[in-house]
Amino acid sequence: MNDDLRIQGAVFRGRPVRFQVDDQWIQSYEGETVAAALWACGIRHLRSSPVMAAPRGMFCYMGLCQECVVLIDGKRETSCSFPVSDGLRVSLLKTP
Repeated sequence: MNDDLRIQGAVFRGRPVRFQVDDQWIQSYEGETVAAALWACGIRHLRSSPVMAAPRGMFCYMGLCQECVVLIDGKRETSCSFPVSDGLRVSLLKTP
């Protein structure tokens, strides 16, 4: 797991959890959102805009802008407001 972007030191973390993003397994911590876990692992491009296929990712971190929408267990969800859990399956909505 790449913890370079996480605060180090005296920080309480939940227990480690693993979830799948497309074909890659991500290690995270209970209590983090899917967006925070993806950001910490270096994943920034979550979906593509519908007209120009421009990369989209995290923006408001409040679930309002819908820029961070992904498929979580087959359902469209805002990744910034969805907590990680063991075995979660996330699909990015990028166009090839």
